[in-house]
Amino acid sequence: MSGSPWAVDAGCAPDCAAHAAPRVPMAESVRRCAALAYAITRGAARGDRLAEPGTLRGQARSILAALGIRLEAGREPLTVPGGGTGTLIVANHISWLDVVAVLAVEPVTLLAKREIGQWPVIGTLARRVGTRFIDREGLRELPSSVADLASTLRSGRSVLAFPQATTWCSAPGGRFRRATFQAALDAGAPVRPVTIAYEQLGAPSTVAAFLGDEDFVTSLRRVAGASALTVRITAHPPLPLTDRRALANEARSAVGRADSPLYAAARVSSA
Repeated sequence: MSGSPWAVDAGCAPDCAAHAAPRVPMAESVRRCAALAYAITRGAARGDRLAEPGTLRGQARSILAALGIRLEAGREPLTVPGGGTGTLIVANHISWLDVVAVLAVEPVTLLAKREIGQWPVIGTLARRVGTRFIDREGLRELPSSVADLASTLRSGRSVLAFPQATTWCSAPGGRFRRATFQAALDAGAPVRPVTIAYEQLGAPSTVAAFLGDEDFVTSLRRVAGASALTVRITAHPPLPLTDRRALANEARSAVGRADSPLYAAARVSSA
């Protein structure tokens, strides 16, 4: 494994993604794909208005609803109030649905690999909502990427980042890279760890995982065929700003926990 802070782990193999409950009938799966296409088309038609917080949250929730996915999250905002800066929200990475789920809770700026900006439709939507693109394997660009992220946080905009740099089938996954945490330190911005988890009929599920060299269509077909799928967003208390190594380790430890005292007594459902 490379020593680069942006290095990419091997992640999990595609066969780690599996249904934990019986699939929905084919007709329902097709209906969901059609509903998703309609939701994305409506979002694209909104143009630059898609970046408005209320519009973006509604768009994200419509995508989850189209796919029959239930959202569970807490009442507390993901951003940390006060202080004058944005919040660095760091989460584990399982699926392309992760971003949709977080935006359905609270619209924030996204930090994503540069390749996503070139994806058809998804890339266009990502650019319209103000996504910050980075080259995860470009060491030469690392200092400017960190400085740009710090500037965004200083401006008061909260940012969602996935420090694992690749997807895993469950929350524990791989180690957290340290570069994003340096940006929070430079900006004096709070760091909020967030756990993203998927369940079917109350049991942990890997059906939403987007792994290895799997293509988007294959993943979408599996998600559209999943029954009783729930995505759970669990926020953990902000971390004390120490050094980037400690921050990365503490965030990784927090995200690996199943529950958070901050949200345990205050869950709500939507979508």
